Amino acid sequence: MTTTEIFDSLWKEYTERTPSAQKINELLISEGNQVFNDHVAFRTFDEPRVNIEVLARPFLAAGYVECGDYTFEAKKLYAKHYEHATDKNLPRVFISQLKIAEFSSELQEEVKKMIDGIPVHELNADQLVFKGRLWDKPSFDVYEKLQAETEYAAWLYVNGFCSNHFTVDVNKLATFKSLQEVNEFLQEKGFKMNTSGGLIKGTPAEFLEQSSTLADRIPVEFKEKTKEITSCYYEFAFRHAMDNGELYSGFVTGSADKIFESTDMKL
Repeated sequence: MTTTEIFDSLWKEYTERTPSAQKINELLISEGNQVFNDHVAFRTFDEPRVNIEVLARPFLAAGYVECGDYTFEAKKLYAKHYEHATDKNLPRVFISQLKIAEFSSELQEEVKKMIDGIPVHELNADQLVFKGRLWDKPSFDVYEKLQAETEYAAWLYVNGFCSNHFTVDVNKLATFKSLQEVNEFLQEKGFKMNTSGGLIKGTPAEFLEQSSTLADRIPVEFKEKTKEITSCYYEFAFRHAMDNGELYSGFVTGSADKIFESTDMKL
């Protein structure tokens, strides 16, 4: 797949489960902006059949290279980010994985059941990142048990492999000069924002400021009942110039830690 095909396909699926992102995108365009994507993020488990390296395959095949890695001690996550080797206008790719060995034996068993339930031909494919939930209809009882340990695993159990969020490159917006202006605009339009750790996560001193909407909620058909569960959210990133004059291109773990919470059911 070409990079255009990859991101067009991801955006189509993402906006189907995140209608607020499409609305925001259209609003920004109506204000006179061309919207560029800073990065797309994905979630998975550190199980070898579905880990970061597996989800990264279509991006590596399209010319992406690994550019950084990150550890989130409290949330028991590890992540890597990728950038295109030659085209710096293409979005970064951020893939995180849950360190399942650091959780209860019950959670580990549920994750094993999920992955064992994926058809072999899907596991062997190089496009797992597009596939969504590949295991049986979820159980609300299992969802709640996972949620009690980690919102991240509960979210993955329901949503599967998909774009967790797209991110507006605020630096390239024509009619907004700061992330604060974007946030004020969105709040005036009635969008609910993630305020965990503050509305803006990060500082100019860290070279990266980020904010995000709270995830949309969509009806999910569980074995026991239908319930509205968080899907995905829209992020906004403003990057500052480093001492060498270049814009910072990485991620800040303290900020990303709070951005992860945009899909928490409790927010």
